[in-house]
Amino acid sequence: MQQQEIHKFLERYFHANGCEITDKGPGYMTVQLTIDLDKELMNRPFYWHYLEKTGGIPNPMQLTLITNQQLAPPHIKGEVIHFGSPRLHQIFDSARNLAGYIRLYENHRQAPGKQVPLRPWLGMNIRVSYQCDRKRDVFKSIGLQLINGQMVESFHDRLLGMSLTPKIPDYSFTLSPLIMPGSGVFRVANFIKAEIEQEDHKWADEARKRWQKDLTLLEHFYEEAEEKGESYENEKTALQEQYEPKVNISIINGGLFYLTDNAV
Repeated sequence: MQQQEIHKFLERYFHANGCEITDKGPGYMTVQLTIDLDKELMNRPFYWHYLEKTGGIPNPMQLTLITNQQLAPPHIKGEVIHFGSPRLHQIFDSARNLAGYIRLYENHRQAPGKQVPLRPWLGMNIRVSYQCDRKRDVFKSIGLQLINGQMVESFHDRLLGMSLTPKIPDYSFTLSPLIMPGSGVFRVANFIKAEIEQEDHKWADEARKRWQKDLTLLEHFYEEAEEKGESYENEKTALQEQYEPKVNISIINGGLFYLTDNAV
C-alpha cells in the first residue's frame, strides 16, 4: 500500500466518521476526534468512565498522523503511519466495525414543490492485496448505478464533494433498483477481477523465481539424507506459504446512496 493511498484512506475514514481535519499538508494531518472515535481509537476507558460518573465536560483528543516523513514539515510531531503499523491496522478494524453498511441520500437543492427522483447507487470500498513473500495493498472505491449498470471508480472521492443525509430530503422520491444489491456486489467483484487479470504480473513471476531458488537450496540441504522426513515436508510447505503468489479481494465497507441524475 502506497503512502499516498494511506493518506487518502485516512482522510475518507475521518470525514466519514464526522471528524474535523484541523490541519493538513503534504505527508501529515491533524484530526479533532469525536467522542465516539476517541473511545474507539485512543484507549482511554478510565477517562471516559470517570467523566460519565462525574458528569464532566468531554474533551476528545487531537491526533496528528504523519503519512510521509520526507514530505511532512520537520516541526510536525505525530504518529508515523505506514502499512503494517499498529495504528493503521487499528483504523482498518475500526472502519470495518463502524461502517459496514450505510444508506444515505443526496441533500439536493431543488426548487420547492418539484419532486426529484433519486437513483440508487451501490458504493463499495475494496482492498486488493497482492501477497507473496512481500505484500502490497491497493484500495479501490467503486460505484454501481443499480438501474442502468453504470460503474465508476473513485466513487468515495465523488461522494466527498456532495452533501449527504441519512434522511430522504423533502420533495424527493427514490427509484427502485433493477439490479439487486447482491447482484451488484457480484458485478463489482467481477469488474475488479477483470482489472487484475489485465495487470502486469511480473511481481508473481519474480516471487516464483525466489521460491524456486529457495526450493533448490532446500533440496541441496537434504540431498544426502536417506529419508527427508517430516521436517523436509514442513519446510517445503512453509516455503510455499511464504512465496506462492495470491491476490485477495476484501470489502472494507459499502452502502446504498440515492443520488440525483447528474450527481456522478
